[in-house]
Amino acid sequence: MAFDQMKMLNKLRKAQSDLKKEIIEVEAGDGAVVVQITGELKIKKVTIDPEQVDLKDISELEHWVEIAVRDGLAKAQEVAAEKMKPLMGNMGNLGL
Repeated sequence: MAFDQMKMLNKLRKAQSDLKKEIIEVEAGDGAVVVQITGELKIKKVTIDPEQVDLKDISELEHWVEIAVRDGLAKAQEVAAEKMKPLMGNMGNLGL
Protein backbone atom coordinates (compact mmCIF):
# COMPACT_ATOMS: atom_id res chain seq x y z
CA MET A 1 0.00 0.00 0.00
CA ALA A 2 2.94 2.38 0.59
CA PHE A 3 3.87 2.03 -3.08
CA ASP A 4 0.37 3.11 -4.12
CA GLN A 5 0.60 6.12 -1.82
CA MET A 6 3.95 7.15 -3.29
CA LYS A 7 2.55 6.75 -6.80
CA MET A 8 -0.44 8.91 -5.93
CA LEU A 9 1.73 11.59 -4.31
CA ASN A 10 3.93 11.67 -7.40
CA LYS A 11 0.86 12.12 -9.61
CA LEU A 12 -0.33 14.92 -7.35
CA ARG A 13 3.05 16.67 -7.50
CA LYS A 14 3.10 16.31 -11.29
CA ALA A 15 -0.37 17.83 -11.56
CA GLN A 16 0.69 20.74 -9.34
CA SER A 17 3.80 21.25 -11.46
CA ASP A 18 1.69 21.23 -14.61
CA LEU A 19 -0.61 23.87 -13.12
CA LYS A 20 2.38 26.16 -12.55
CA LYS A 21 3.05 26.05 -16.29
CA GLU A 22 -0.60 26.46 -17.34
CA ILE A 23 -1.37 30.01 -18.50
CA ILE A 24 -4.95 31.23 -18.84
CA GLU A 25 -5.41 34.44 -20.80
CA VAL A 26 -8.53 36.58 -20.75
CA GLU A 27 -9.34 39.99 -22.12
CA ALA A 28 -11.81 42.75 -21.42
CA GLY A 29 -12.79 45.93 -23.20
CA ASP A 30 -12.36 44.32 -26.64
CA GLY A 31 -8.71 43.61 -25.87
CA ALA A 32 -7.94 46.85 -24.05
CA VAL A 33 -6.93 44.78 -21.01
CA VAL A 34 -5.38 41.32 -21.20
CA VAL A 35 -4.62 39.32 -18.07
CA GLN A 36 -2.60 36.12 -17.84
CA ILE A 37 -3.13 33.90 -14.80
CA THR A 38 -1.34 30.66 -13.95
CA GLY A 39 -3.07 27.43 -13.04
CA GLU A 40 -1.96 28.21 -9.48
CA LEU A 41 -4.24 31.27 -9.52
CA LYS A 42 -1.37 33.75 -9.64
CA ILE A 43 -1.46 36.77 -11.91
CA LYS A 44 1.43 36.46 -14.33
CA LYS A 45 0.93 39.51 -16.52
CA VAL A 46 -1.45 42.41 -17.12
CA THR A 47 -1.30 44.18 -20.47
CA ILE A 48 -3.12 47.43 -21.24
CA ASP A 49 -3.44 48.72 -24.80
CA PRO A 50 -2.98 52.49 -24.46
CA GLU A 51 -4.68 53.13 -27.78
CA GLN A 52 -7.93 51.66 -26.46
CA VAL A 53 -7.88 53.43 -23.11
CA ASP A 54 -9.39 56.85 -22.49
CA LEU A 55 -7.30 58.36 -19.70
CA LYS A 56 -10.16 60.74 -18.98
CA ASP A 57 -12.27 57.73 -18.00
CA ILE A 58 -10.08 55.76 -15.61
CA SER A 59 -13.12 54.12 -14.05
CA GLU A 60 -13.72 52.30 -17.34
CA LEU A 61 -10.15 50.97 -17.31
CA GLU A 62 -10.51 49.92 -13.68
CA HIS A 63 -13.72 48.09 -14.60
CA TRP A 64 -11.99 46.25 -17.47
CA VAL A 65 -9.12 45.20 -15.20
CA GLU A 66 -11.61 43.96 -12.61
CA ILE A 67 -13.52 41.96 -15.23
CA ALA A 68 -10.36 40.44 -16.72
CA VAL A 69 -8.97 39.42 -13.33
CA ARG A 70 -12.30 38.01 -12.15
CA ASP A 71 -12.88 36.03 -15.34
CA GLY A 72 -9.26 34.87 -15.46
CA LEU A 73 -9.36 33.59 -11.90
CA ALA A 74 -12.64 31.79 -12.58
CA LYS A 75 -11.21 30.08 -15.68
CA ALA A 76 -7.98 29.20 -13.87
CA GLN A 77 -10.02 27.64 -11.04
CA GLU A 78 -11.92 25.56 -13.59
CA VAL A 79 -8.67 24.38 -15.20
CA ALA A 80 -7.15 23.53 -11.82
CA ALA A 81 -10.27 21.67 -10.69
CA GLU A 82 -10.38 19.69 -13.91
CA LYS A 83 -6.72 18.65 -13.62
CA MET A 84 -6.99 17.77 -9.93
CA LYS A 85 -10.40 16.05 -10.07
CA PRO A 86 -9.10 12.59 -11.01
CA LEU A 87 -6.56 12.75 -8.17
CA MET A 88 -8.83 14.10 -5.44
CA GLY A 89 -10.98 10.99 -5.37
CA ASN A 90 -7.95 8.97 -4.37
CA MET A 91 -6.81 11.30 -1.57
CA GLY A 92 -8.63 9.16 0.98
CA ASN A 93 -6.26 6.32 0.11
CA LEU A 94 -3.37 8.45 1.36
CA GLY A 95 -4.72 8.75 4.87
CA LEU A 96 -5.25 12.50 4.52
